[in-house]
Amino acid sequence: MASPAGQGGRPRQPSLAQLRAFAAVAEHLHFREAAAEIGMSQPALSGAVSALEEALGVQLLERTTRKVLLSPAGERVAARARTVLEAVGDLMEEAEAARAPFTGVLRLGVIPTVAPYLLPAVLRLVHDTYPDLDLQVHEEQTASLLDGLAHGRLDLLLLAVPLGVPQVTELPLFDEDFVLVAPKDHWLGGRGDIPRQALQELDLLLLDEGHCLRDQALDICREAGRDENTPVTTSAAGLSTLVQLVAGGLGVTLLPRTALRVETGRNDQLTTGYFADPAPSRRIALAMRTGAARQEEFEQFAAALREALRGLPVRMVKG
Repeated sequence: MASPAGQGGRPRQPSLAQLRAFAAVAEHLHFREAAAEIGMSQPALSGAVSALEEALGVQLLERTTRKVLLSPAGERVAARARTVLEAVGDLMEEAEAARAPFTGVLRLGVIPTVAPYLLPAVLRLVHDTYPDLDLQVHEEQTASLLDGLAHGRLDLLLLAVPLGVPQVTELPLFDEDFVLVAPKDHWLGGRGDIPRQALQELDLLLLDEGHCLRDQALDICREAGRDENTPVTTSAAGLSTLVQLVAGGLGVTLLPRTALRVETGRNDQLTTGYFADPAPSRRIALAMRTGAARQEEFEQFAAALREALRGLPVRMVKG
């Protein structure tokens, strides 16, 4: 048999149809049975096997009037063909899984000032509505989350916006007001009309550097006219510690409404006050890579999450 050649004398690649035809013949050693199994006519099946022999440059079958036998080369090629076809089948299954929404792994990044208060609702949504979704949660600060999104380590983020980052699309969920948390008997406790200007002279406690909530609180203070040189003498790594410092009389702080019940509900040494409209607030959103392959899925997830969060003291934002 002549060596296989295509244009320029290069070997021709066998097609999947040729491999499938030969694998069926190798299994049944009968052309009619093999053709019936793969839904091909006998002439087409025979032609596919002959084309494979020509492409590979080896004789795969020994044909007689009564039976079909594999040649020594045919036995080796048959084993390889089955391996290739099995691998192609696995590839098609993976592609099918990728096409099916809300299946496979979803790596969700969440900032620390959101995670404890929204994750219960997120986890219930996934458990009840998307049981085939493998949700993996990563709690990190904003800069780390954005790096993970950019480099493909994370798929979707749940955080405060706006981000102002190129190639990142934000899917807004809700706006929530900030609440003043102060020591018990503080003169602003219980008020519902606190002017922002009250922040100008208060001893304000903030989170450590790197937390977006710290930056948001400082922005609010600047808008209220607080002198940028007014010192912030104490900071904390998390909201729970921050609230304990307030309860100890070291100052006041700002908490987002979603964190209020969890962080202050069991501490009788705290009081809260609400700002006059328009109250300082932050927006929470999902964020994804612009043009992400799963963009439609993530948009549906955002819509479902808005519904799941409607019981919170927040203002929902249309997608």
